[in-house]
Amino acid sequence: MNMTEILNAKITSTKLGEEHGCLTADLTIEGDGWACTFGGYCLDHWFAEVGEYSSSDGYGAIIELMKTLEVESWEALKGKYVRVEIEGWGGHIIRIGHLMKDKWFSFKDYFEQVKKINATKEN
Repeated sequence: MNMTEILNAKITSTKLGEEHGCLTADLTIEGDGWACTFGGYCLDHWFAEVGEYSSSDGYGAIIELMKTLEVESWEALKGKYVRVEIEGWGGHIIRIGHLMKDKWFSFKDYFEQVKKINATKEN
């Protein structure tokens, strides 16, 4: 049985940029005696030609993350207090949530939902 834990934390830094040929978004999140990075998903290919981007709706993931945490700019994420659901000591952050409201975001869940929507459109 995989136990998870919900902890309060603070976003201490952000990165929106290139990593291994992909546009990625990362948040460094720190809690009481721990720190972890949330993100790392390929939002689109960095070296694509104009008009040939193959996004799996990466921009939508950024929008949903910002809507969940109720910020209007990427820069406003730094210093924001949040809740995170983690897999346990040494595990990954599964999702990030608004500190006071029951609003959550998961990159993994978001991209799975996009994949299902796209599969429905193809049929």
